[in-house]
Amino acid sequence: MIRYALPVLLFASVLPAHAQAPVNETPLIERAKIFGNPSKSGGRISPDGKWLSWIAPRDGVLNVWVAPSSDLAQARSLTEEKVRPIRSSFWSPDSTTLLYIQDKGGDENFLLYGVNVATGKQINYTPFEKTRVRVIQISSKVKDRILIGINNRDARWHDVYSLDLASGKLTLVQQNDGYGGYLADELLNLRIASKARTDGGMQYFRITDGKVDSAPLAEVGLEDSQTTAPLAFTADGKTLYWTDSRGRNTSALLAQDVASGKTTVVAQDPRADIADALYDTRTGRVQAYSVDYLQQEYLPLTDELKADLAFLKQHTKGQFNVTSRTEADDKWLVGVDAVTAPASSWLYDRKSKKLTQLYVTRPELVGAPLVPMYPQEIKARDGLTLVSYLTLPQASKADAGGKATRAVPMVLLVHGGPWARDTYGYNSYHQWLANRGYAVLSVNYRGSTGFGKQFISAGDLQWGRKMHDDLLDAVQWAVQSGVTTADKVAIMGGSYGGYATLAGMAFTPTTFACGVDIVGPSNLFTLLQTIPPYWEAGKQQFYKRMGDPTTEEGRALLKERSPLNFAQNIQRPLLIGQGANDPRVNVAESDQIVAAMAAKNIPVTYVLFPDEGHGFARPVNNIAFNAVTENFLGQCLAGRAEPIGATLKASTAQVKHGAEFAPGLQEAMR
Repeated sequence: MIRYALPVLLFASVLPAHAQAPVNETPLIERAKIFGNPSKSGGRISPDGKWLSWIAPRDGVLNVWVAPSSDLAQARSLTEEKVRPIRSSFWSPDSTTLLYIQDKGGDENFLLYGVNVATGKQINYTPFEKTRVRVIQISSKVKDRILIGINNRDARWHDVYSLDLASGKLTLVQQNDGYGGYLADELLNLRIASKARTDGGMQYFRITDGKVDSAPLAEVGLEDSQTTAPLAFTADGKTLYWTDSRGRNTSALLAQDVASGKTTVVAQDPRADIADALYDTRTGRVQAYSVDYLQQEYLPLTDELKADLAFLKQHTKGQFNVTSRTEADDKWLVGVDAVTAPASSWLYDRKSKKLTQLYVTRPELVGAPLVPMYPQEIKARDGLTLVSYLTLPQASKADAGGKATRAVPMVLLVHGGPWARDTYGYNSYHQWLANRGYAVLSVNYRGSTGFGKQFISAGDLQWGRKMHDDLLDAVQWAVQSGVTTADKVAIMGGSYGGYATLAGMAFTPTTFACGVDIVGPSNLFTLLQTIPPYWEAGKQQFYKRMGDPTTEEGRALLKERSPLNFAQNIQRPLLIGQGANDPRVNVAESDQIVAAMAAKNIPVTYVLFPDEGHGFARPVNNIAFNAVTENFLGQCLAGRAEPIGATLKASTAQVKHGAEFAPGLQEAMR
């Protein structure tokens, strides 16, 4: 699929004096149970059905594990990472090798590795420096090789290589001289190339016998650029599926006859974009699609899958997701999310209609006081509908519909991207903060994806303005609905959510009681100057949707929307967390706003992790920062908190500034 992602985070219940809880308070869930390593995650079944794989700790670090599907007791670790967790893996088409990508210290220079299941032999398929690999196509028809993109020749563009999985030999298929992405068919023939237009739109070109056509097959403007893209070819190469918003608002699933060019609408929904589907493992034809408006749901297109999806809906307790299928399509792995219980993975035998539980991701949370999440439709001041998600602590005494009967402090948790979205389901941050006594509200502000092109475009050039107004409107809704009071709301988020936090602190300095910024940009000029070179194809979209630094008007807008330029206005407590190796939001983004605040003697606490990037992948670091965060929020909002304890020393955290402004931090550093 061609798409540009425009980036797009054991102690007893001892409470500090400011947060003493009554005896009958909800039991405190230990941080380590929420943010420590999962017992198992990322389950996959091999294409031949003989193996099951997953990610699990080995000596305290997440590694790749495998077991015969007939005997999980024979599970063994295939990798031996000692420091940085492996977070996902996938199977080679011949079922002999497990593949995974890994970077160093969060620099996002992801290299591709493989390990042979039978021999345990490991190989680095892309042994290059300052290189980021892309997987372009894995086919069930060609089992001995895959197509990958490598940007070691020119950091901006990924050349396409055929990778022989057994030997590791790389064969150049296409040198890339300016194309943002490629789509291949099931025979690993490159068929489509995409190229960015200067106006932020996209062009899609046919590739015939390795040559890119001079005239585009299709092109779209900025408005459709994030909601229109080719998805996949059928196995015979005769049909091309698109997610397509041309001539409509939300993107539909289209089937295009390659020979004639005729398109047919397969599915559409006026509420949300359709970009995800289940394809027949043999023919590649769409069998079902999913819609995610308030919650995700599968909708079948064939009678065969209709029965399967109905069975899964009836026999799973929560929202389910088909995560992996055998080539024969006789067995599926299904993830189940009940929100108020830890996620679980199940093996579904289609013939016998039997579900077998494989594992619970976090068994230590079974029976923990997890709370529901309530989807909400909140109206912005100009009438836009903001799909949002509210989690309430037990102290809210919510009724069955999620209406709070008692106001409590609230954390506005803002998603990153901003071209991404919040979804329904178990959310570790929602559960953690609710357990500490806070209502938690996540808002799909304008610019978020999934709700049609008009909703995305409504966020163009609105960083820190209408996008921020949406967050303010959601807070007002929460106050008017009795969820919280206006003086007890904190703002917190990562990436764009970190920017929103800084914007909230600087642009509306008395609205929020405090803020927690995680890897958030403070200066939009320097943010755009330091984006990774491999985002070259999406740069014009940044300019058109954020502000163009090459024009006088754009520079004025970026200056106006940069919290750094208004740091002197910050009045409320601020905590900042940053990874030193972040390639998206350079460490200078946090350094410079901390320096600006320190120069004005404005209190700010700054925690830096030298071995992290855009977010904190290592659990010891995540736990350490969250330990500081919950004690910081406890002082600000009077919620509960575990002591920081030894978590800081177990991590690589460096407190660069303002330890005295965060409760317990100075003591934890000793």
